[in-house]
Amino acid sequence: MTGGSLIDMLREGFYGGTCVSFALALILTAKSLKDFSHTGPQLRKAIHEHFRMYAVFATVRLTFWSFVILAAMATLGMLIYICTVVVLDRTFSLVGSIVASMLAIALLTALQFSRHLLYLPASIAASYHYRQSRLYPLWRVLTPGRLQAASAAALAAIIAPLLVTAFTFYLHGDAVCGALIVALSIIFMVLAYRLFRPYEPRPMSGKRPRSPNILMIGSDTLRADRLGSAGYHRDLTPFIDSLARRGVQFTACYVPCARTAPSLLSLHTGTWPHTHGIRDNFVADAETRLKVAKLPEILSKHGYRTAAVSDWSGGDLRKFSLGFEHLDLPEDQWNIKYLIRQGPKDLRLFLSLFTHNRFGKWVLPELYYLAGVPLTSLVGRDARALISRFAAQGDPFFLNVFVSTTHPPFGSEYPYYTLWSDKDYVGESKFVMARLTDPWEIIRRQGDTKRDFDIDQVIDLYDGCVRNFDDEVKRIVEHVKACGLENETIVVIYSDHGMEFFEHDTWGQGNTVRSEFSPRIPLAIVDPRASGRGQRSQVVRSIDVAPTLLELVGISAPIGMDGVSLAPYLTDNGTDLNLAAFNETGIWLTDLPGMPKNHLRYPNLMEILEVPDKVRGTLAIKQEYKDVVVTAKDRMMCVGSWKLTYQPTTNGPIYALFNLADDPTCRRDVAALHPDIFRELRGRLADWMSEHNRAS
Repeated sequence: MTGGSLIDMLREGFYGGTCVSFALALILTAKSLKDFSHTGPQLRKAIHEHFRMYAVFATVRLTFWSFVILAAMATLGMLIYICTVVVLDRTFSLVGSIVASMLAIALLTALQFSRHLLYLPASIAASYHYRQSRLYPLWRVLTPGRLQAASAAALAAIIAPLLVTAFTFYLHGDAVCGALIVALSIIFMVLAYRLFRPYEPRPMSGKRPRSPNILMIGSDTLRADRLGSAGYHRDLTPFIDSLARRGVQFTACYVPCARTAPSLLSLHTGTWPHTHGIRDNFVADAETRLKVAKLPEILSKHGYRTAAVSDWSGGDLRKFSLGFEHLDLPEDQWNIKYLIRQGPKDLRLFLSLFTHNRFGKWVLPELYYLAGVPLTSLVGRDARALISRFAAQGDPFFLNVFVSTTHPPFGSEYPYYTLWSDKDYVGESKFVMARLTDPWEIIRRQGDTKRDFDIDQVIDLYDGCVRNFDDEVKRIVEHVKACGLENETIVVIYSDHGMEFFEHDTWGQGNTVRSEFSPRIPLAIVDPRASGRGQRSQVVRSIDVAPTLLELVGISAPIGMDGVSLAPYLTDNGTDLNLAAFNETGIWLTDLPGMPKNHLRYPNLMEILEVPDKVRGTLAIKQEYKDVVVTAKDRMMCVGSWKLTYQPTTNGPIYALFNLADDPTCRRDVAALHPDIFRELRGRLADWMSEHNRAS
């Protein structure tokens, strides 16, 4: 065997592998284009008219990276084939090299598919064209042990031939060829290790910060009733419950609008949606520059390092001008160009198998942050890495960690999706809530009724997601302790809104003000300088969080914040601020079950969306529908145990009064029994709505 012949084999083998990879990438792209599937609204006409060339660019880009990944696997197969030829002293064949390349592609792709199917099946469901039940036979034979054995065997099948071949060259006195084989082996191993290995940040310590750190950890769509303190029949949050006992847990905290953007902005600005101006998720670019004071911005001016870490659910923390110094999260999810870049399902499914790592985060962030795929453990690691960095620097930090762990379609990591699910379940919601694998499917199915869902299985999946979040909170908080910052860090556990599971005709969030499960969120504030005060049942609002945190770190809240500080609740068990919570529904996505026939209406979401700036691609509500959307919102207010709801109809508003102490699910309207309370609350709600509409 000579160096020249080795180079010739490598050249021919690389040529064959490249051709195979190119052909497979083109086939994959052709099938994808034939199906014309993509995330986002089905705006095919808009794509053809305004984004045709951008769609071509996006498809070529995804095809290129598919080719790169295929070529890497093909090259690996080719190298193993050449090694076999050398060791067995056989004649090199281009056909044999091509077959080896194809086998390598098939085996490594199957291994990655199996890993995703077991450890995070939501990543497959998000891009899978076919019935998920077809995957159940494969899933049933998968175990962590078997996958580890298969991975070890694959690694041995790669390394052993390379090393044996290098040794063979040395025995024949050809050290150059042996060194070349070893070099190629090392390059492959180092690249794979650097790009695909999981990592765990090491705890770091430094000097004590001059002001308390603030660590906020939230999960999108986390219901307040899932915490152990609410008496839920499953023990879903043992760590959060123990953490909350060291501080104050508010069991009646309301958000002003149970949709992500307005809720997160109210949380970070301490203002109502009509003050900061964001009433729902679909906002034009000009409106993203907030004109109110923001908590991250205020803290930055007082020497805090500020950062936010999230997966696909946290794009609003980047979209709006909140003033974070460091952002480790995706772009706006409600952007047609961003959605086009995610590509059709076939291409996306293949690439997703290889981009759930740092390589994907750097090169294809649209797929790394694919909607419907929670990155709970990855976001947790990134958060711990930031905590270590901040701890070493010694400056006080404000870190907001926000994950989609409990958001539809409720796909959690292994083993969480198996914890409470029926092991004999064979329906389409085994891994995630069926037919809800992207936000637009969620929108289209808002009008479905309870009989359209395997609701018991869905709730089992949801509960697994809650435990997944609890365990990740534990890892993050314990990392804070390992960095020596436990006594220097205020911890806040929160959500942006809850979730309805047909308690009042519909499912989702922000659809009804009658349900307590959508506008009410879990809120726990733990200040290590104060003794634990346990649960507080008084009504509080998410707009109170920002002024509370400012007071706890010794900074005066700016004039203009609608919220008030809850700090007295952390030090005095007898405190009652007698706050009134207000809430409004989000935009109607479609006609909802249970709505009064004469309720104010407008076309469904697909008809009232537009892309006002074709260069930026942001999806927004058409100008002519903005006032209609606001006018048609249901509203409610809650004071103590009393709750008043308002629904606008063509015949005038419908009011209902509920006593939450006796009727926590809001089934009995008692307005006629308590006319004085009804009149008082109706007047207060009218005043708030009047201010609300003026500020709009």
